Order: sequence, then C-alpha cells, then structure tokens
Amino acid sequence: MIRRRSLIILVLALVVAIGIGWWTLFVYPYSPKRPPRADDTGFTKEGVQLVSNGNNLFSIDMYKKLSEASSENVFYSPYSIFSAMAMTYEGANGETYDEIKKVFHFPDKEKLRPNFARIYNEINREVGDYELRTGNALWVQKDFPLLEEYKTTVEKYYGGKAANLDFVNETEKSRETINKFIEEQTNGKIKDLISKGILDRYTRLVITNAIYFKGTWKWEFKKSDTRDEDFYVNPKETVKVPMMYMKPEKAEFNYAETEKLQILELPYKGDRISMIILLPKKESGYTLKDVEKELSYENLKKWLMKMQKTKLDAIYIPKFTFKTKYFLKDALTKMGMKTSFSGNADFSKITGKKDLFISNVIHQAFIDVNEKGTEAAAATAIVMKLTAIKPTHIFRADHPFIFIIQDKETGSILFMGRLVNPAE
Repeated sequence: MIRRRSLIILVLALVVAIGIGWWTLFVYPYSPKRPPRADDTGFTKEGVQLVSNGNNLFSIDMYKKLSEASSENVFYSPYSIFSAMAMTYEGANGETYDEIKKVFHFPDKEKLRPNFARIYNEINREVGDYELRTGNALWVQKDFPLLEEYKTTVEKYYGGKAANLDFVNETEKSRETINKFIEEQTNGKIKDLISKGILDRYTRLVITNAIYFKGTWKWEFKKSDTRDEDFYVNPKETVKVPMMYMKPEKAEFNYAETEKLQILELPYKGDRISMIILLPKKESGYTLKDVEKELSYENLKKWLMKMQKTKLDAIYIPKFTFKTKYFLKDALTKMGMKTSFSGNADFSKITGKKDLFISNVIHQAFIDVNEKGTEAAAATAIVMKLTAIKPTHIFRADHPFIFIIQDKETGSILFMGRLVNPAE
C-alpha cells in the first residue's frame, strides 16, 4: 500500500514537472538557448561595417555617460542595448525616430536590417572553442494589437519572436516569465532583470535582448602563479587582490605602447573573440581619467592600429568578478533621446497609433575574469507603456583600466567596462 502511494505521488510529480515544461515552451517565444536565425539576405561587408561602427560609436558614448555618473566599476554590453533599441527603432516615427537614430548611430532601416541580421547570425554561429549567443524577444499584452508589419520585420531581421503575456491581470507572473527566460538565456548569470514595480497594468510591450559569452584564454594563466598583490585604486590607496601572472615562453601578443598608455590584446581560444586592455602608465602620471578624456572611437581605432605581435616578459592581470545594473532613462535622455520617454513619443509603426512611450530601459551585466578565461552576460529590457617612457614589455594591470571584449570578425564591441577596484 505504501509502495503504491509512493508510486502515485511520483507519477503526479512527473506530470506536474512535464506540465510546467510544456507551459514554459508554450509561453516562451523560443527555446532560450536556441535563438532563431535572422534573414541576412542582402548584407554586404560594407553594410556590416557600417552597423558595427554605429554600435561602437554608441559604446563609447554610453561608456562616457556611465563613467561620469559614478567613480565605481563600470561594465555593460553596448551590443545588448543597441540590439534592444534597434527593435524599438523599427517602430519609431518622426522626431522619435530621428532622436533614436542619432543617439545610436543607426543607418536607415533598409541598411540596418540585413546587416544587423548578419552580425546577429555570426554571434550565434556555433563554434566549439567558446560559447557565444544572443537572443531577442517581444513580450506583448495578449489583447494588444501590434501591426503585423512590425512583428514580421522584427522576427525576420532581428530574430525577435513575440510571446503573449497578461500584464493587466497577471503582472507579477508576466514579470517572472520574462526574468526566467532571460536567466535561462544567460546561463543563470542575469537574474531578476526586471524588478518588482517596473511593470504594471499599463504595460503593453517589453522588448528584450540577452547576450552570453564564455571563453577560455588561448594561453591560460596558471592558478599556482596567482598571488595576493597590491592594486592601486589611486596613488594613495591600495587593496589586496589575487593577481594572475604569466611569463610567456613562446606566445606573442598584439601589444602597443604610447607615451602614456599600454595596450594589450588577450585572445580567447578560437582567435575570434579577444579582450583589449587600455592601461595608463603609472610612471607617466597618466590616470584612468586622462584616458577617459581622450577616449573616442577615432582614438580607439588609432591606438589599436599601433598594436604589433610582441614578446612580453611578463603579464599581470587581476582576477575579478562583479555585477552591474543600470536604469538608462536619464543617460539616454541626456544623450538626446528626450521624446521617446515622453507623452509626445511616436511609436506609431508598432501599433498604428501614438499610444506608446518608453517608461524604462533596464540593463544588467555580469563578468568573471579568472585564470582559465572569461564568462560574461548581459540583458536589456525596454519597457513600453501606454501614454498616459622605454618599453620594458611588462604589462602589470595593478591600477584602474578600461577593458573591451570584441568580436574580431565583425569588429563589434560586445562588452565594455572599467575596473577601478577589483575588491568591490
């Protein structure tokens, strides 16, 4: 009798588990780790470069806004924000369209679509050496009519399939569904992207992007060589951090020096993705703030062009892990996107009416840099509501620096940040 009761309980538990599984598949627009392919028919090499340049120009603009806002560590995915806003741009009209285009350096939609699709497909191309994927989605109030042309365009060129939720009657359940989907997309690294209170009964559309990367260094650091050492937060303050060390025997790295700056590229296995570090020279008196003043897309390109294959005597990089979360309404408004967040917003190419405005742009990111490699993830949600000296060849990153994770094949900056204090 006891065995039979246990068997019944086990069967019921399996039925519930299967039911939950089918429910998530039904609600989700697609399997979180298997984003659909976009239609990149008509892309060109020049077009991909044009879109990539737009992403990179926005990367620098956003970095400046985030770094000015605080003195803490910065980390974000310009690609994630760029992707979510590209889908929003598809629905914009008039002054709203013009402002988004200017802030994000978007080309006209006809050029953006196939070339964005190409970059998106390249990011999602399966490679055995590393994990890299990105996915887009539209989360729509179940009885809210979107223009069929808008839905078709977003799905075709951005892989952004739509899923229906009930923000009006099941606000909390809808929030949890979106957050769970993002969490699965990012291997559990981005949790609770949308906090309680962000969504309400007036929410009609949430546009999301997620990006995840996990790569192993082409030349790994030995854990046994990691030591606690001083990291100079500023000339007067130090903190103890685990400092990774490498004495390259045969490896040559892309490297450059200017009078005030050391630039190092650390490749991941597969040679497509790499990390760039812009390190001020302590002995020159040059600081992170000095780098940030000179930082522009043009200067970044000039600095990177100076790099050459170089045999380094030693490399020191701190291990670090941290998370960030940003609410980007104020930053984007200051950058020139005023209309989108106001009652004058015109997203009539989404619904055919001027009945939506952006209430929130939320971005969350995670990075872990260790001896083996790097794991990074980020997600963006756009919530739309109804309108109502001589080189020594030693690279010691023991003071604040800027770092970039780039896709070398398309030239796109995927992640960007600064490390001010690895102990935080």
